[in-house]
Amino acid sequence: MLSLNEVRLIGNLGKDPEIRAMQNGREVANLSLATSERWKDKSGQAQERTEWHRVAVFVPGLVKAIKEHYAKGQRVYVEGKLQTRSWEKNGQTHHTTEIVVEGLSGKVRLVDAKPGAESDVSDEPESAAA
Repeated sequence: MLSLNEVRLIGNLGKDPEIRAMQNGREVANLSLATSERWKDKSGQAQERTEWHRVAVFVPGLVKAIKEHYAKGQRVYVEGKLQTRSWEKNGQTHHTTEIVVEGLSGKVRLVDAKPGAESDVSDEPESAAA
């Protein structure tokens, strides 16, 4: 039986990307992405709901581009997969679900970028990314 785990979002960065080094020496970029929907209720009042998404980017060339070109407020397209991880802290189990961008299928790009600033990198070598 086939299954599919794919997420595509367009939203705004809620804060500057966080770049951290992992134990293996590689870097990961963590993004906080807001997606919003707007509508009018039955009385005609404008309504809005915002969902916040955690995004973890593991593609080395893309992490480099994110460090150089991405900042709070920018509109971003993300393509990845949902992944839930668990950890224990002080005897309590915690869970988080995030969009993971890795391998050939993962993408992150600026949506309303100025010419030359757009980044569309999937799994390219580090020297080809920027």
